[in-house]
Amino acid sequence: MSLRSIFALPSMRLLRTDMLATLCMTLLLAGCANLGNSAQLQEPEPDLSELAHEAAQRMVANNPDLTRYSPMIAATFVSIDNLSQSSTFGRISSEIMASALAQQGMQVREVKMRDSMFIEESVGELILSRQVQRLSSQHNARSILMGTYAQGQDYLYVSARVVRAGDAMVLGSADFQLPLDNNMRSLLEAQGGW
Repeated sequence: MSLRSIFALPSMRLLRTDMLATLCMTLLLAGCANLGNSAQLQEPEPDLSELAHEAAQRMVANNPDLTRYSPMIAATFVSIDNLSQSSTFGRISSEIMASALAQQGMQVREVKMRDSMFIEESVGELILSRQVQRLSSQHNARSILMGTYAQGQDYLYVSARVVRAGDAMVLGSADFQLPLDNNMRSLLEAQGGW
């Protein structure tokens, strides 16, 4: 019996249809698997640490003399809607930004080791304008890292700047935004909602 006559038989046609269906299903599943893999291959969005380090690099690149205004002290970043209010996000973003600037050559004075800065447990180190001269003098600081953040529907916007302690002139600034995911919402909860 020839191969052509075998496929001509009704049972062989059924087998051929099953093989064709199996081949199509295999190709379809392989395509879906590749689709899933391509979604996994997408780079994740940058996190707070990455964005703070990029911001610090931009600050120093835009003003190479910035590091001459060392030592610097860092204030807790505050909500743009209420400058006397902060959150876990405000405290950690200030810490990360100060660390990033230190890696760029800025000398950063740690103020948590002293009792002279206004510290409130739920807020952190807030620099009030009337205290800038006194605090910079006490800490022998030539500059201060300050920042604000604003919560949108899908993003959290951060603005950081280094100001000269003597006259509050901005020496360097950088802005960035973070996706407002559950992690960011958790860090903002301390300010009374999200």
